[in-house]
Amino acid sequence: MTENYQAKQHAYYIGLMSGTSMDGVDAVLVDFASEQPKLISSHTETIPTHLLKGLQRLCIPGADEINRLGRIDRSVGQLFALAVNNLLAKTDIPKEDIIAIGSHGQTVRHMPNLEVGFTLQIGDPNTIATETGIDVIADFRRKDIALGGQGAPLVPAFHQQSFARLGKKRVILNIGGIANITYLPGNSEEVLGFDTGPGNTLIDAWIQQVKGESFDRDGDWAASGKTDPQLLSHMLSHPYFSLAYPKSTGRELFNQAWLEQQLSAFNQLDEEDIQSTLLDLTCHSIAMEIGKLSPEGELFVCGGGAFNRELMQRLSTLLPGYSIETTSALGVDPKWAEGIAFAWLAMRHHLGLPANLPAVTGASREAVLGGRFSAK
Repeated sequence: MTENYQAKQHAYYIGLMSGTSMDGVDAVLVDFASEQPKLISSHTETIPTHLLKGLQRLCIPGADEINRLGRIDRSVGQLFALAVNNLLAKTDIPKEDIIAIGSHGQTVRHMPNLEVGFTLQIGDPNTIATETGIDVIADFRRKDIALGGQGAPLVPAFHQQSFARLGKKRVILNIGGIANITYLPGNSEEVLGFDTGPGNTLIDAWIQQVKGESFDRDGDWAASGKTDPQLLSHMLSHPYFSLAYPKSTGRELFNQAWLEQQLSAFNQLDEEDIQSTLLDLTCHSIAMEIGKLSPEGELFVCGGGAFNRELMQRLSTLLPGYSIETTSALGVDPKWAEGIAFAWLAMRHHLGLPANLPAVTGASREAVLGGRFSAK
């Protein structure tokens, strides 16, 4: 069924996002003509099994990496282009009206703390541009890295513009594979943001390993178990959790190999108890950081974690001083919030405006992020 949309004045951009969880490519069509972004249409493109396996292998150091990287870079570009074309098929808006596509790409390495730090997102923007006929703005993170920053998280600048209100203490919590927070204290000079640690990545990995299911719907399996305090304490002792911000992390740190290492001394635990403990690792690491910023305020959740009922309930218990809702309460669907953010980043690039927050990433200055890849 076609979605009809009559626009008198519009500023259409497409945002493409594939996160740490690799559960699909989210594509959104957004109109930035008014003060609040308007979501026109959305689409999720499933990542084919063979490509998903290739991406997962590429995230771990191995042989023949350059050839595999080159092939998968093109394949991911083709998949992102397919997501755009299927998104546009749901609307009456011609591609000629789209100003640009903002593509996050698929992160395969994020190593900002090395002596020469780097981050790498794949999904060839030239392929996306030629197969959609629309200019692509991509490679958003590496300019911030070049300026001494972490290259992440980038969404706090979007959160600040869309959700900050003078005199209100708000936290925007995005729970994808990795969880990150944006602190909006009601003063634009003091906005903070950083990755708190694992979001869905470990709870998804464990249920996939044990039950062959892609995720724990509503957190029901975790709810059936009992958290082991010793295992939780052991995992929370990881140095990342005590690092000062700016900080960012990813699959390079919190992955299946790390999980197996953590569980090696806890073989006696029931599988559902491990799931409960992993969920508490996510919740406690988030709550500890939010509690340090302010004991009370408003918390708005987006990303896949917003739909995990048990996770939301545990956060409420750990943060009694906070009212907790999803970003729907602010007019942004939690499922599509990150995709909208990358459409916004494309708009900032097109207008020649900076899009990073140095207080968040640690970069030496604000900068226009990304590079433009013409469809012509």
